[in-house]
Amino acid sequence: MNISSDVIKRIAAARRIAVLTGAGISAESGIPTFRGEDGIWKKIRPEELASMDAFLKNPALVWEWYEYRRKIIRDVTPNAAHYTLAEMEKHLPHLSISTQNIDGLHQRAGSARVYELHGNILRNRCNNCGRIDQNLDLGKDKKRPTCECGGLIRPDVVWFGEMLPADILDKSFEEAQNADVYFSIGTSAVVYPAAQLPVEALHNGAYVIEINLEPTPLTSRVHAHYHGKAGDILPELWQAVKNEIGRLDP
Repeated sequence: MNISSDVIKRIAAARRIAVLTGAGISAESGIPTFRGEDGIWKKIRPEELASMDAFLKNPALVWEWYEYRRKIIRDVTPNAAHYTLAEMEKHLPHLSISTQNIDGLHQRAGSARVYELHGNILRNRCNNCGRIDQNLDLGKDKKRPTCECGGLIRPDVVWFGEMLPADILDKSFEEAQNADVYFSIGTSAVVYPAAQLPVEALHNGAYVIEINLEPTPLTSRVHAHYHGKAGDILPELWQAVKNEIGRLDP
C-alpha cells in the first residue's frame, strides 16, 4: 500500500484525532452490514422490526430478532482494525471514536473513549425512565418486560424514527470540530446526522482520511482515501506512523 509521507506526518503530529466508524469495520469480523449486497435490510423491511411501532405490535418477533443478532455478535471477535484503533488511543495524545455500530467491538478491543451514536445491542433500557438493564434474558419469554417505573424495557438501540442520544451526538460533533486528523472508516457516508461529522471536521480544518471498500459521497472531498479493508490498511498505516514517531523522538 502506498502511504504518502504527508499522511504519516499529519497523524504523527496530531494532538487530537477523531474517528467515525460504520458497519464496514464490523463486517470484517463477520457481522452483516445493513446496506451491502448481503445487508440485513435487503431481506427485511426496517419498519417491521426496528421501530417502536413494530415493538408494540409484535414484541415477540422483535425480541426474537434481537436475540438472533446478539448471538451473532457474541460469536465474533474484534478484528485488526479494532485492535489498531485501541492501540492508537493508548499511544497518541487524544483519540476518540464515534461509532454507528451497536456491537461493542471497539470496547472489547480495548478502546476507552467510544461514543455510541446508535446505542448498544448488548444492553436493554427502559423506554420511559432510561434506566439501563444488563439482563439480556428479559425478552426471551417473548413478552413485554417492564421496568420498576412501569415503562417498557427494550433493546438499548436507536430505532427508525427516533432521535440519536443528544449528549453522544454533541460530544461527537465536538470531537469532529476540534480534530487535527479525522478518520471515516467503513461507513457509507449517507446516514445523517453521522455523515455530517467528517464534513464538520473538514469545515474546521481537519485533515480527513477515508478508509472504505467502495467510494462514497465523501470520497471526492477528503485529503486521503484508501480503498480496501480497514483490518489490512490501519495496521500498516499505524506501523508507518510509529516509525515516524520513533524517528522524531530524541
